Order: sequence, then structure tokens, then C-alpha cells
Amino acid sequence: MTGHDSIPDVVTDPSGERLMRADSIGHGVPVLAFDVGGTDIKSALFDGEGVARGLRRTPTPVADADPEGALIDRLAKLAAQLQDQHPDVAPEAVGLVVPGIVDSENGIGVFSSNLGWRNAPMRELMRQRFGLPVAFDHDVRAASWAERVLGGARDYADAVVLIIGTGIAGALLVGGQPYTAGGYAGEIGHSPIGEWPCPCGARGCLEARASAGAISRRYVEATGTAVDGAREVIARAAGGDETAARIWDEALDALTMSIAQLTAVMAPQAVVIGGGLSRAGGALFDQLRARLADRLSFHRIPVLVPAELSGNAGILGSALRAREAAS
Repeated sequence: MTGHDSIPDVVTDPSGERLMRADSIGHGVPVLAFDVGGTDIKSALFDGEGVARGLRRTPTPVADADPEGALIDRLAKLAAQLQDQHPDVAPEAVGLVVPGIVDSENGIGVFSSNLGWRNAPMRELMRQRFGLPVAFDHDVRAASWAERVLGGARDYADAVVLIIGTGIAGALLVGGQPYTAGGYAGEIGHSPIGEWPCPCGARGCLEARASAGAISRRYVEATGTAVDGAREVIARAAGGDETAARIWDEALDALTMSIAQLTAVMAPQAVVIGGGLSRAGGALFDQLRARLADRLSFHRIPVLVPAELSGNAGILGSALRAREAAS
């Protein structure tokens, strides 16, 4: 690996570092792990004890001409910095997880609107640059794998992982393994359950009604009053605000419908819910349990459990997948 140039705007994440130490991935070969989002990159070296070294966030590069190359250049520089700072850790594989449509079996980034590529052979490009085995996967699918190995889904071979934040992302675990369908499975946020418009171009998407972003946006549109996210809308609903109560009720109904459909088709043992909306606690989980019980009959109603790995799930999953690639 080459390239020791400095990276601008490096932001260390000491609170995340503490969490990572608590959530060691266990003994195994050292690996490099990257969790790339549209805004920033989370990177770390995982040592032989499974502890993250040098966990940090840095901006995701923007490049119209060669977005794949620009990203790989940035990752190589981050890797060089990490190894300079931790020369005792020699990685034997690299994990890279990204948003979009990811064909992890063939190592192809099929489509990513955030990162600006189509049909990018990312695993092979990374292998050529790093000279190491590479695991390439979808960020939420990797996060679900971390929840399966280390977190809320560890007791459930058949599970759905829902991450509810600005949008809604999902992943399916069947028989203890991610179900991918060439990268197209798990788009639960864009499963149609109504007729309202969605920015993606489809109609009735769950995300446009039940994401934290949608809840706060719909309240502002209905009232003209600015709010500090979905949490404030939920608090206003509990305090008697009729508009907030209606919007929150509609979000809960949409989530109930989506989980009920997944229950009827897939019969998961559990639905693991993470993201910002999961911090609503009983206002979310108790309501969903009651509404599912009311809607379903003979079905096996899944256990609803909170995700345990928070914002670290993606990079933990990246590291776990990298270790698999090294073996």
C-alpha cells in the first residue's frame, strides 16, 4: 500500500473507540475495515484481539470524473496513516462496505447514487491497489451481519434488520446468512404500502411515511413549525398535539404494515430495529408489538428487539467480512 499524504479534516471518534473496545470482534487475523457513506468514511485497523485501532471519520471524496478511483485513493491514504500510527498491526485483508446496490458475491458496486458509480468492479480494484484479499459488501447488510454475530440478532437465524433514520434501510438474514439476491434484496424502505409519492420515483414507499426524516418533514409541511427531528414530533404527539399524533400514528401504521408483510412472507424470528428512531423506546416498540398482534392471526409474530451496535455496526461488519476473506 502506498500514499502517506495527509487527509484533510480528520475527525477522531473517541466515544466510538470506547464502544469498539467494548464490542471486540474477537480473536483472529488483523484486518483493515472501511465503512463508506455519502458524507463520510469510518476507518480502523482491527488487531489480532479484534479491537479497533485508530477509529476515525473523514470526508468522503467527491469526484465526477472517476468516483471509484478517487475513493480508492482516499482509502489507500487512510490505510497508510493507520499503519504508520500502528506499525505493530499488519492487516491480512481489507473490508469495504458501501451504500447502494451491491453484488457482494461478484464484488460489483451495481449502483450508488451517493457515490456516483454503476457496475464498478470495486473488489478487484481494491485488491489491485491493496495487494490483499478484499471483502466488498453493502453497508446495512454488513451491519446486519455484525448484529447477527455480536448484537441483537445473535439468537435468531431468521431475522430482519431495519435501520430507521433519515431513510429506512434493511437487510434479511435467512438460515443465519444474509439473503442478497444479487444485491437487490432488503430494500424495505422502498417497499410499496400506499399511494403517496416517494423521491425515488415510486409510489407508497415505507421510507416516505415512516422514516425519521419523513416524520419531521411531514410535520413541518403540515404546521409550518420547525422541529428538532422526529423525536420532537413524538414528544409533541405524547403532549396532545393532534397533528403530531396523526403523523406519528400514520408512521406506526406504515411500519406495522411493512413488518406484517415481512412476517407473512418470510416469517422472521425477530425484527432488529436500529437507527435514530429506535431511540424512541416504548413509544415505538410497544406500539409496534400491539399493532402487529392486532393485525396478524395465525402468523408467528416476530420478536422486536433494538439493535445493539449503534453506529458501529457497519464497520464491525466490514471487519468481520474482511476476516472471512482472509481465511
